[in-house]
Amino acid sequence: YWSGVAELENLKAVASPGERETRWKKEENVTFTPVTVILFVVICCVMLVLLYFFYKWLVYVIISVFCLASAMSLYNCLAALIGQIPFGQCRITCSNKTIEVRLIFLAIFCIAAAVVWAVFRNEDRWAWILQDILGVAFCLNFIKTLKMPNFKSCVILLGLLLLYDVFFVFITPFITKNGASIMVEVAAGPFGNSEKLPVVIRVPRLEHSASTLCDLPFSLLGFGDIIVPGLLVAYCRRFDVQTRSSSIYYISCTIAYAVGMVLTFIVLALMKMGQPALLYLVPCTLITSSLVAWRRKEMKKFWKGSSYQVGWRP
Repeated sequence: YWSGVAELENLKAVASPGERETRWKKEENVTFTPVTVILFVVICCVMLVLLYFFYKWLVYVIISVFCLASAMSLYNCLAALIGQIPFGQCRITCSNKTIEVRLIFLAIFCIAAAVVWAVFRNEDRWAWILQDILGVAFCLNFIKTLKMPNFKSCVILLGLLLLYDVFFVFITPFITKNGASIMVEVAAGPFGNSEKLPVVIRVPRLEHSASTLCDLPFSLLGFGDIIVPGLLVAYCRRFDVQTRSSSIYYISCTIAYAVGMVLTFIVLALMKMGQPALLYLVPCTLITSSLVAWRRKEMKKFWKGSSYQVGWRP
């Protein structure tokens, strides 16, 4: 939805040269091209392998990056909401720049939230709530900031990351010495390391047994399982805005994501082992989006994206 709002502002800016220049100066979006998509997937593969072999040291790098990125993301998300409130807009001037006082307090709050999580991240009884809030903010900001220019780039990204997910979950056990999946090992923390990567949404399982008295079991959903299909959903939302199609692509793709997630949990319950969620999310969202575009006879436009995106930028 946020991506759709930003797209509507971009379309309005195109109609006015003055607004267009101002909008581009403020715009912080990064557009994925097929080349950058492939580079992104290669970086993901390299990072996962490095984490598998050097987890003890790199885990702290990831924690530090997460704290910084999640604090900035939480600020961006809350600042967008606060900006809609017409009260408390007191400003101060510093170095010929003006800033709202409430945004200063918001920045302090976001930094404090990230620091509190970093200090108490191993407190399983409540730290997972703060991690989930920071994680949701990170995913929202990531999806809004990274733009897929067309359905072609979406297919390449989701297809490659589906292969990436399946390979590192199901194929790597035949390669590793201990027969363990690289993806599962990294997610669980290899070498018995107590530090866990903060790149998942954690929710306590509703189980009651003797083991839960000492160790609270969690269900995990990786950020990638939210962000990757989310980029397609965001593209569908922007395409709806561009074509004034009453949110049909957005709603259909969101429902498809929900169906894919339900399938993931069903297979998880039946097989009693961790599942690569993208195995179910990617086909559901891609096939649904394709069917909607084909049914509306807009596949060519949906595949190539809107022409205005390349029409004005110098």
